[in-house]
Amino acid sequence: MKTDQLKASYRYLLLIILAGLSAACSEKQEVEKINQATNIDHLSDPIIVYSSRKQHLIEPVFVEFTQQTGIKVEYTTDKAGALIQRIKTEGQNTPADLLITVDAGNLGYAASEGLFQTINSSVINDTVAPHLRDEQDLWTGLSLRARTIVYSTERVKPEDLSTYQALGESQWQGRLCLRTSKKVYNQSLVAMFIAEQGEVKAEQTVAAWIANLAIDPTSNDTKVMQAIEAGQCDVGIVNTYYFGRLEAKNPDLPLALFWPNQSVTEKSGVHVNVSGAGILKYSNNPDQARRLLEWLASEQREGVEEAAAPCRGRGRGR
Repeated sequence: MKTDQLKASYRYLLLIILAGLSAACSEKQEVEKINQATNIDHLSDPIIVYSSRKQHLIEPVFVEFTQQTGIKVEYTTDKAGALIQRIKTEGQNTPADLLITVDAGNLGYAASEGLFQTINSSVINDTVAPHLRDEQDLWTGLSLRARTIVYSTERVKPEDLSTYQALGESQWQGRLCLRTSKKVYNQSLVAMFIAEQGEVKAEQTVAAWIANLAIDPTSNDTKVMQAIEAGQCDVGIVNTYYFGRLEAKNPDLPLALFWPNQSVTEKSGVHVNVSGAGILKYSNNPDQARRLLEWLASEQREGVEEAAAPCRGRGRGR
């Protein structure tokens, strides 16, 4: 009798254990279903990008990304300062996942304000040279732009040119055209002078440039080159891709680029800056934002028209 009772107790205990295991398995399956559904939801969510790059430059890139991956990208464009302030104001409620902007200064400022999270991508680390990425892994360069001297091939010989600073010498009085200093490109160039030569010499260089201006500063680099072509001035300073665009429209353009500060005593070389991006700290979709960032830095975008040279490769050119 005791044996029968003992067997019944074992059977009862076994049923309880089996019931517990069944419940645990069901709960685990339910959690897995929820996690899977959440991942699918994030895959279907569009990546939200704030960009200081103009629509006609970035839209073809995002279209190509969507065609290759099936992931949609929605974007808002504005000036870098306005976008950074917007992200700060939105705080944890920002809908944006990624900030794309020109100039390492803008990226560094956004990072210093705590707007980015670490990228944590082996693809970025293997693709983009270390000196073109943030040391704390908060942003990465995506494309390079060189800001160099442009001159009239009809009125200037390349041997007449040497350095950025030399454009302030007397031979260029009334022959120099520059873009307004309100734009970040000239601000960054002058920042390089300050870093390398100190504030006093940098101020002297800028003052000499101003004294040599042929016309009032223009609103953009294209107008600088158009003024040179029209004979209003003979030399200027522009980003190289503006020259490329103009030359593509007119292969017989009577202008050429000159690479300044190349002598042994001039250690700076041509001023180079980046366009880049960082994943926002409060992104709701950081994994997909990272995927877009990796794609932008990779060979997969080779066929997409770019506004500047990609930041691929490990070397340090001058």
